[in-house]
Amino acid sequence: MDCCDRSPGQFRDFKKDDFEADWIKVAEGKFGQVYKVKVKLWREKCALKTFDATLCVSNIAKLKFKYIMSIYGVCSEANAVVMEYMTNGSLNNLLASHNFMWKKKFQMIHEISMGMNFLHSMKPPLLHLNLKTSNILLDDHLHVKISDYGIIQWEDGMSKTVLMERLTARGNINYIPPEVFTQCSDSPGTAFDVYSFGIVMWEILTQQKPYAAGSHVTFNKFTLKVKHVFKLCNEIRKVSFKRAKFFATLFYNCLICTSVPCFPFTDDQHGKYGIIAMLSKKDFSSFRQSVKREDVQTQYSGRKSLLHFTVASGDAESVKHVLSLGAEVNCTTARGYTPLIIAVLQRFSDIISLLLEHGADATQGDEDQWTPLHFAAQNGDDRTIRLLLEKGAEADAQEKAGWMPLHLACQNGHETVVRLLLSRLSEDATVAPEEDEGRTPLHLACSYGHLNIVKLLLGRGADPDATDYFFSTALHLAAEQGHNRVVRLLLTKEVKTDISNIRGYTPLHLAALKGHAGICRQLLANGANPNSKTDQGWTPMHLAALRGHDSVVVSLESTGGSVNVKGQNGWTPLHLACHQSESEVVAKLLAAKADPNIKEDSEGWTPLHVACTSVSFPCVLHLISHQADVNVVNSGNATPLHLAAQHGCVSIVKGLLMNGADRTLKDSSGSTALNIAQRSEKWEIVELLENGYEA
Repeated sequence: MDCCDRSPGQFRDFKKDDFEADWIKVAEGKFGQVYKVKVKLWREKCALKTFDATLCVSNIAKLKFKYIMSIYGVCSEANAVVMEYMTNGSLNNLLASHNFMWKKKFQMIHEISMGMNFLHSMKPPLLHLNLKTSNILLDDHLHVKISDYGIIQWEDGMSKTVLMERLTARGNINYIPPEVFTQCSDSPGTAFDVYSFGIVMWEILTQQKPYAAGSHVTFNKFTLKVKHVFKLCNEIRKVSFKRAKFFATLFYNCLICTSVPCFPFTDDQHGKYGIIAMLSKKDFSSFRQSVKREDVQTQYSGRKSLLHFTVASGDAESVKHVLSLGAEVNCTTARGYTPLIIAVLQRFSDIISLLLEHGADATQGDEDQWTPLHFAAQNGDDRTIRLLLEKGAEADAQEKAGWMPLHLACQNGHETVVRLLLSRLSEDATVAPEEDEGRTPLHLACSYGHLNIVKLLLGRGADPDATDYFFSTALHLAAEQGHNRVVRLLLTKEVKTDISNIRGYTPLHLAALKGHAGICRQLLANGANPNSKTDQGWTPMHLAALRGHDSVVVSLESTGGSVNVKGQNGWTPLHLACHQSESEVVAKLLAAKADPNIKEDSEGWTPLHVACTSVSFPCVLHLISHQADVNVVNSGNATPLHLAAQHGCVSIVKGLLMNGADRTLKDSSGSTALNIAQRSEKWEIVELLENGYEA
C-alpha cells in the first residue's frame, strides 16, 4: 500500500523515498545508527534507527502508551525501525550535561515506572531486558519515553551464556542482575527489569555512572556506599512496578540517610542479642529494661554512641531513657554528626524537641560546618526550622563552601522555609552572602525557576543585577534555563539586559543558544542588543543558527539582528547553519537576505562549500535557488563540485551539474572533480562526471 494511504499511527513498511533526502545522523552505536528524518507526506520529523540484524517489530509497534516510544513501522530497505523523534535525546546524555531538581528527577522515575508497568502488564509480560538510561528518551518538556523494548528477547532453550553475551555486547553490564552470571537456569522474569530500573533510579538521583568511581560516589552533601544501594535494589526486584513510585521515595531516603541516620545496627559489641539488636528489632521495651549506664559511654565504630543509634531508631521514649542515664547530648561521630543532626534528617520532630530540651546545641555543625538548620532547609522541613530557630539556631550560618540555609531552601524551592528564614535575617544578610561560586540566593531561585521565591527575595531588596564569580546575573541563569515567568519578573525590575558573563555571553546569547524563543522576544522587547558578540565573536544569531532554532533566527532578524555578521574565523550564521545541516534555518536566513556567496576568512569557504562538505542536499538546493555561485573557489581553488565528489553525495553532484557546475576546473593540486571521485572510489559519481548528466 502507498504511504499516502496510511496515517502516522499505523504500522507500515516505509521506503527510503518516503523520506526527504537529508538524513541527519544524531547518534551512533555499536549496533546501528539513529537518523533524524522527515516523512515527505506528513512533513513531520521521525527517528530512523538502523540495526545489524533483521527485526520483527510488528507486534510491539501496536503498543501505544504515554511513556513508551511509539513505533510507526520499519524501513526494510535500510533494516531500520521508524519511530517518533525525541528532541531532547537520551537521559544518559542529559544526566551528564544538566543538573536536575528533585521534582524533575522524581517525575522521570515515576514516568519510567509507569512505562515499565505497562510493558509488564501485557499477557504474557513484555520484558525489556535492555533498560538503561541511554534507552530512555525525553521530549521537548523532558517527559519520558522508553525505547528499545523487545529488541533483546529470551527464547525457549536459550542458555544464560547466550543471553549474557547479548546483554554485555550492548554495554548493559551495569544493569544486569547478579544471578544472570550464576549457573541458575531460570529464565529472566520481570524481576530482571526491576533490578535494571533500580540502577536507573540510582543514576537519576545521583547523576553519576554506576561503578564509575569504585565503591564510593559523591552525592551532594553525603557519601553513598554502593553496597547499600544494591541491597535496596534486591528489595526492589521483589515487587511489581505498580509500587515503584513508593520505592523511588524509599530509594531517595536511602541515599540521603546512608552515611548518617540509617545506621545498620550491626556494630553491636554485645552480639546479636545485645542492646543494638533490640533497637534493630524495634524491641524498645526490652532495650529500655536492658540498657545500663556504662552502655551509654560505649563508643562504636566511627565514634558512634548509643545515643546516635537510639535516635536513629525513632523511639522517643528510648531516647529519653538513654539521656536520663547520662548520655552526652552533643556527642559527635567521626564525621561530626550530632544526635540532633540525625533526628533532623529523619524528621523526628518529637525527638528533635526532646534533644533541644536536654541542651542539644542548635548551632553545632558537622565536619563541613553544616548545621541542623542547613539539613532542615535542604529537606524543606519548616516545622523543624521553627523549632531550631526558637532554640537559637543562626539563620545566617554558613557552611564550609559559604552556603546559608537560605541558599538551600531557594535552590530546592521550599517557599515556606524561605519565608521563615527571611523573617530572621537582616536585609544585608539576605542579599549579600554568596556560596562557593559567588551565587546569591536570588541566583539560585532564578536558576531553578522558583517564581514565588524570586518575588520574596526581590521584595527584600535582593539586587537583580548582582553577578556571581562568572559574572552571570540572575537574568543570565533564568534565560539559559528557559524560565519565562522569572525572566518577565526580572525585566519589570529594569535589570540590565546586556551584561556579559565571563565568556562574553549576554542573557540573549544564552536564550538563543537554548532555543527559548519566548524569552528572546522578551529580552529584545526590553532593549537587548541582537548583535552583541561573545569573546569568540558570536552573536545570538550565530548561536541560534548553530543549534537550528529557526524561530529565534526570525525574531532576531525582525529586531535588527544581522544575518551577514562575521564571527570567529569569519563564519556567518549561514556558514554555521550549513555546517549543521539545518536546512530550515538556511531557508530563513536566505529569505532574510543572507549573502550565499560570502566567504569566511581563513580558507575562503562559502556556505555552499560548507553545505557540500556537510552532505546536506536541502541546504545546497536552498543556496542554489538563491543564486549561490556553483563555481566559486576557496583558497585551495576547490569548487563545491570538488567537495561533493570527495564526499560522495550523488544528489548534490547532480544538483551542481544541473545548475552549471564546471567539471573541468582544477584545484590547487591540479585535480578535477573527476580525479577526486576516482581517488575516493566514488564510482557512481565518476560515471556522472565522465558521461555528463542530463535531467
